[in-house]
Amino acid sequence: MLLIEILRDSDYRLAQFSKAQVRALEQRIAVRTDNKGHKVPYVVCLVRGKEIKLTPEEVVRQLYVQKLIEDYGYDPESFDVQSEVQMGTSNKRADIVVFEKERPTQPYIIVELKSPINPTAKEGKKQLESYCKFSGASIGVWTDGNEIEYYYKEQDKASGTTFLNKLSYLPKANQTLSEVLNVHYTIKQLYQNDKLGKKSLIRVIAEFEDRVMANSGEDSFDEIFKVLFTKLFDEYMSMDNADEMSVLLRNNVDLQEINDEHFRKLEFRDTGNDTETHKRISKLFNEACKQWKGIFDDNIKIKLKPSHLRSCISFLQDIKLFNSNLEVVDDAFEYLSIKAAKGDKGQYFTPRYVIDMCVRMLNPTENETMIDTAAGSCGFPMHTVLYVWGKINPDKPNLFTNSSRSKREINYVRDHIFAIEFDPRSVRVGRMLNIIAGDGHSNVLKLNTLDYTRWNEDVNDQDWQKNYGSGFQRFVNFRTKPDENKYFEFDVLMANPPFAGDIDDDVILATHEIAKNSAGKKTAKMSRDILFIERNLNFLKSGGRMAIVLPQGRFNNSSDKQIREYIAGRCRILAVVGLHGNVFKPHTGTKTSVLLVQKWDDKLCPKCDDYPIFFATMQEPSKDNSGEKIYLRKKDTPSSYISEDLIDEKTGEVKTIERLSNPDTADELFLDTHGHLIVKHDLFNHEGLTRDGIAEAFAEFAKKEKLSFF
Repeated sequence: MLLIEILRDSDYRLAQFSKAQVRALEQRIAVRTDNKGHKVPYVVCLVRGKEIKLTPEEVVRQLYVQKLIEDYGYDPESFDVQSEVQMGTSNKRADIVVFEKERPTQPYIIVELKSPINPTAKEGKKQLESYCKFSGASIGVWTDGNEIEYYYKEQDKASGTTFLNKLSYLPKANQTLSEVLNVHYTIKQLYQNDKLGKKSLIRVIAEFEDRVMANSGEDSFDEIFKVLFTKLFDEYMSMDNADEMSVLLRNNVDLQEINDEHFRKLEFRDTGNDTETHKRISKLFNEACKQWKGIFDDNIKIKLKPSHLRSCISFLQDIKLFNSNLEVVDDAFEYLSIKAAKGDKGQYFTPRYVIDMCVRMLNPTENETMIDTAAGSCGFPMHTVLYVWGKINPDKPNLFTNSSRSKREINYVRDHIFAIEFDPRSVRVGRMLNIIAGDGHSNVLKLNTLDYTRWNEDVNDQDWQKNYGSGFQRFVNFRTKPDENKYFEFDVLMANPPFAGDIDDDVILATHEIAKNSAGKKTAKMSRDILFIERNLNFLKSGGRMAIVLPQGRFNNSSDKQIREYIAGRCRILAVVGLHGNVFKPHTGTKTSVLLVQKWDDKLCPKCDDYPIFFATMQEPSKDNSGEKIYLRKKDTPSSYISEDLIDEKTGEVKTIERLSNPDTADELFLDTHGHLIVKHDLFNHEGLTRDGIAEAFAEFAKKEKLSFF
């Protein structure tokens, strides 16, 4: 009997085990027939020495025991399974216990085998913490056969609380914990051990954020931002090694053949020593601030206590942030920003797949300028950059990468990409991503887009000038009048403006035509997103294009007819794409649509009264009702199917059907060519791995209509 048959209806998997280990266990299976005639698999336990029923959990237990013996060299005599652990007044059974060699009754490693769904990994970790606390075990392992996490026990000296920090490796029988903590760890190991293949950065941060930050007394966003910033810099410093790695991987070179000493040792590591680790990371952070200027104020320090800093590092050290899609980093900052009460302004980060759809539909080019007037973490500008870089250099992966960029690519970012954002946290995130990916240039400006008549109050401030002055000087080159901030001439604008709350500031309302009623009198207040419609159109040159996310009501409410007429009088409406109601969950359930327009222009977009408009509605929700992303599984991808001809026995007619090439793996998560999860949506084709979507349908429409930008 095959193990995959036993695991078929369970949530356990075999990814952690070699084919040889799987085959070895399968060869030991004895199939018995029960009194109902069902075939039941049994195996002689490697530890207990007796025959036991092979349930899905037992499969993973037997394989992991085998792995501990064969791969790690632990003596089978030092094992116990289903071992009782005294926890206060009650006893619990630990799945696998490895005892110390010198003290045969003292637990050293405790392994918890938990289903990935019930209980959750978080609950499994809590169980491990309890086991390690009460048993005195130094190391904990959590696995479901698919994912695996290693932890080592720490104790907060001030509170006496026992908690678990992450380990990159499980020590072998002949290694000490200290040796594993201080291993020569390089970009090579980071490529090999990257933990983000099947989990999000949010989940990683959430695992340690509540405990670390709650006990530290510091601001979660600020301190975790500093830690992530430092982590990115450490990877950046290994840029030459990363470029070399990419070449080796493309040439199918086995990385095991390359000596670890050949690569720079990564410094962003928990080495088990509070003082040494804090000193090393603080120095690395200071170096990052010097190289990537304009993100932090001068003389800023990491405020986390050494033990709290080590804990953060232990959870993040095996995450590869560079060469990831931006969604990986953005998810984390959205999570932290929302917790920092950004959401009460109705301002949420736009999911990257919605951004990608907009960029593909507006199809920006290298010679065109682009701006986002409500930039958030700069998703629209960054994805525009990656899209155009893909045209400039098709051979490079379209990723957030630490690979060096050509002068042509750098000049494009410096001279063509701009962003405005008012929230200081979002500005910091956006500037960081732009400075790093754009090789040192950032045109991300901290300004209030709607309050443009008072921009000089910011511009004349010395500190503001220090951080944003160079970008602002490039930005004002696109004003239509040298000393006026109302009209600009950008080719492309993409934005998701905040749409919660009204503006009642008299100065702002007086400067917007759309804030007047039908009699031409200024209204007492106006919805923020409506003001952004006018403001955004004033940023565009004639023939310029815009994609803007708006509440669905703007498209069908009778009270918003004046707004629709305002837009139609100035632009050709290109498309309206209805987004699923789950897209912005869990932050808001407001149903939204993306409006795409092109300003009238005698040459690029001649004015006409009657023309077709592209309408589409997103069918795939992309998130569940609680706001968790739904990821693509193998059964959802065309490549998982094969065509087969079937002959109808009665008619002799040949019918071609598609069937899954491997039904046993149909429910497994599907990873793209860079090892990233893919959100299940129908907005566009992801790297040719998924089916064509709304963006591809619009491209066909645009070509048929002979739109100027296709």
